[in-house]
Amino acid sequence: MSTTAEAVQQAQAESGRKVHLIIERQDRPDSEPYWEEFEVPYRPGMNVIACLMEIQRNPVNKKGEPVAPVTWEMNCLEEVCGACTMVINNKPRQACSALVDKLQQPIRIRPMRTFPVVRDLVVDRSRMFEALKRIKAWIPIDGTYDLGPGPRMSSEEQQIAYELSRCFTCGACVEACPNVNDKTSFIGPFAISQARLFNMHPTGKMNKEERLQALMGEGGIFECGNAQNCVEVCPKGIPLTTSIAVMNREVTYRAIGAWLRK
Repeated sequence: MSTTAEAVQQAQAESGRKVHLIIERQDRPDSEPYWEEFEVPYRPGMNVIACLMEIQRNPVNKKGEPVAPVTWEMNCLEEVCGACTMVINNKPRQACSALVDKLQQPIRIRPMRTFPVVRDLVVDRSRMFEALKRIKAWIPIDGTYDLGPGPRMSSEEQQIAYELSRCFTCGACVEACPNVNDKTSFIGPFAISQARLFNMHPTGKMNKEERLQALMGEGGIFECGNAQNCVEVCPKGIPLTTSIAVMNREVTYRAIGAWLRK
C-alpha cells in the first residue's frame, strides 16, 4: 500500500476519534467543586489547550447538555509564562506542552489546589508573587543612569545562574510540595532558589543579608520537609533541592554567626 493511501486510511480512522476529558469545575471561589465530562474531536498533535478551546467553541458536555464554557488561563503557549499550569492526570504541568497522544485517557484535569480557585481552572497565584517580594527577588539600582560595566561572573557562576533563572513562576513545585498549604506560610522551593540566584549576582549580594533573614523567618527555609517533590515536577529541570541545600547552609552559618556575636 502506498504511503498516500496509508495516510488516507489513518485520517479516516482518526476522523471519528474522540478525546475524553474529565474536568473539575468550580463556578465561584466560594462554591463546591464538581466533575464534568467532555468529548472533543481528536486531531493529530493536539495539546490540552486545544481540547479546552474546542470545549469553549462548542460548550456541550458528554451527555449532550449545553454548559458554561470551561475557563482557564493561557498566554505564551510555549511553556514560558506559566499561566496555563494545571493538574493533568495527577501531575502539575503546563497545558500547552501536555500532548494528548502522550496522555492516558480519560484525561483528568483539575486546578492547582494549593492556590485559591477563582473559577474552574483559573487560580490566584498571588502567594507566589508575595513570596518573591519577601526575598527581594530583584537587583536594586540607584537611578537609571549608565553605571558602566558591572563586576564579572565566572563561567561556572553564569551557568548556575542561567539554570536558576529559567524559573517562570508556574506554580508546579508549590502544588507538588506537601509543606505548602492553607495551614502554613512556607514560601516554597521556587522562592528559596530565587534567593540563591540573586545572592549570587555581584550587585544582588548587597541585599544578601536581607534575603537570608527572610528565609530565617516564619514560613522560611526551616519549614521545608525535604520531600523533593518539587524537583520531580519542575518543567525546566531547575535544581531546586540543590538550591535548598545551599541556602540552608548559608542560613545556618548566618544563625551561628549571630549567636557567636552575642
